[in-house]
Amino acid sequence: MTAVRTEHPDPTDTRLEDLRADVRGFLADELARGSYVPDVDSWMTGFDPGFSGRVAERGWLGMTVPTRYGGRGRSPLERFVVNEEMLAHGAPVAAHWIADRQMAPSILTNGSEEQKQRYLPGISAGTTFFAIGMSEPDAGSDLAAVRTRAVDNGESWTITGTKVWTTGAHLAHAMVVLARTDGQPTDRQNGLSQFIVDLPHPDIEIRPLRSIDGQQHFNEVIFHDARVPASALLGTRGNGWAQVMSELAFERSGPERYLSTMPLLRAWSAHLSEAGATPGQRETLGVLTARAWALRRMSLRVATELTAGRKPDVLAAMVKDLGSTFEGDLVEAVRSSGRVGARRGGADPLARMLAQSVLHTPVFTLRGGTNEILRGIVARGLGVR
Repeated sequence: MTAVRTEHPDPTDTRLEDLRADVRGFLADELARGSYVPDVDSWMTGFDPGFSGRVAERGWLGMTVPTRYGGRGRSPLERFVVNEEMLAHGAPVAAHWIADRQMAPSILTNGSEEQKQRYLPGISAGTTFFAIGMSEPDAGSDLAAVRTRAVDNGESWTITGTKVWTTGAHLAHAMVVLARTDGQPTDRQNGLSQFIVDLPHPDIEIRPLRSIDGQQHFNEVIFHDARVPASALLGTRGNGWAQVMSELAFERSGPERYLSTMPLLRAWSAHLSEAGATPGQRETLGVLTARAWALRRMSLRVATELTAGRKPDVLAAMVKDLGSTFEGDLVEAVRSSGRVGARRGGADPLARMLAQSVLHTPVFTLRGGTNEILRGIVARGLGVR
């Protein structure tokens, strides 16, 4: 196994700190004019195309996309700074999140020139939103067991099957679908391919899967022999598994894996400062802050590896596993503190965010791969048998 490098970005880098100050100023202005209310899990639930458009106008979408495709040609570390601030302030970034986080780099790496010209400018402008078609009713964490089939007709493909837990599919302009093009389900990772499918589509049915709070973020997506052009194939036929694994490094390692509940921690800290904290509460706050800081360093390491063109799949899995566990522990710590009641209504933002966090906690360790699957990836990467 290749040794993990130890270099870290300089946290005092003037360029990054100036960018951070700009983002904070932008968010302060947005809050002052009431454009959004800070919330937890905002990268999944905060769908606001207008906000995404304003972020794009500042040059903060498509940051790592080359300028020839409408991007900004900046580094993953600069993008990390922007996203870190957006998440910590509970900004509504869900509309552009999936497209900017993983579809842009995937299309850059695997897409045809036609696909790059078609989709990347819209992603960078905050006007093209994506969904991901991976999980299926009988293939959730066991992604290699997907049964959705794509049949080659020569000038087109016919896709048949069902995807589930597809975040934002009802609002997306396109989705990337993992389907079997060759062999049988028993062939596992072999014979899988990816497709970019434009939405809406006359032969694709999107059914809402409402979460416990009544909101629609997830969907069931049914492909009724949906025909797409031959040009929809993303990358190389049969190379879908390798492409997905590289893509998941972006999905699993970002700051959203430990900052989804950071607005709750900040609100609780402010509450303790005003009301007075017990020694036990101060200790809990300190431990949670230290864990968040350690996860931040790990996530920054992934950004550094990506900047260098490496593929930190194992480290990304570690960030997601430890980060999602931390998020659940944070919610439980605030809930059990004895001073805050979870209320979905009312004027108290801390009580509202706690209620939202409690309802979302069950999904933290599921999305992006269950913790059990991630630990298997880490064990194999470390050579554990």
